[in-house]
Amino acid sequence: MAERQGQEPECPVCWNPFNNTFHTPKVLDCCHSFCVECLAHLSLVTPARRQLLCPLCRQPTVLASGQPVTDLPTDTAVLTLLRLEPHHVILEGHQLCLKDQPKSRYFLRQPRVYTLDLGPEPGSQTGAPQDVGPTTRSLPIPIPSHYSLRECFRNPQFRIFSYLMAVILSVTLLLIFSIFWTNQFLWGVA
Repeated sequence: MAERQGQEPECPVCWNPFNNTFHTPKVLDCCHSFCVECLAHLSLVTPARRQLLCPLCRQPTVLASGQPVTDLPTDTAVLTLLRLEPHHVILEGHQLCLKDQPKSRYFLRQPRVYTLDLGPEPGSQTGAPQDVGPTTRSLPIPIPSHYSLRECFRNPQFRIFSYLMAVILSVTLLLIFSIFWTNQFLWGVA
C-alpha cells in the first residue's frame, strides 16, 4: 500500500480509499493490505479455495478450511490513521454483509443490514451472456425498521424523554392560558 502525501490510504487493486465497511483493509501473510471487497472477489474466482495469491507479490496466504476472507486480520494501523472503528463484515455466499449496530441508547432502533452483491453464483446464468459494458455495483441499502409505540415505551430513556416533553408542553399551555385569562380579566375590569 503506497500512500501518497496528503491523500488517504487506498486499496492498490481498486484504488478506493480504505474505510471500516466494505473497503476495510485486510492484511495477507506477506503484510500487503487490500480491501475486503477485492479479496472477496479474488477468493470467489481463485481455483484453489483455501489460498489467496497476493495481487502484488504473488505470495500465497493459506486460509483455514471454511475460513472466509473476512476473517483475515484487519490492518488496524490504517483504521487508526483514518480514526475509524472496525466493523465486522461477513461473507455469505456471494454477498458481503455489514450489520450496523445502533449508536444511541436513547431511542430504539433496529440494526441496519447493508449488503454488497459480488456477482452471480457460478453456473446460475441463464441464456447466453450479454455484452453490457461495465458492470454496475449495488450500493448498500439499509433495511428499514419499524417499531410499535408499545416497543418504544419499553425503553426507559424514551419514557423519561416522553414524560419530560409532556411536562414541558403542559407548563407551556398553562402559561399561555394564564396570560390569556389575566389579559381578559384586566380588560374586562377596565
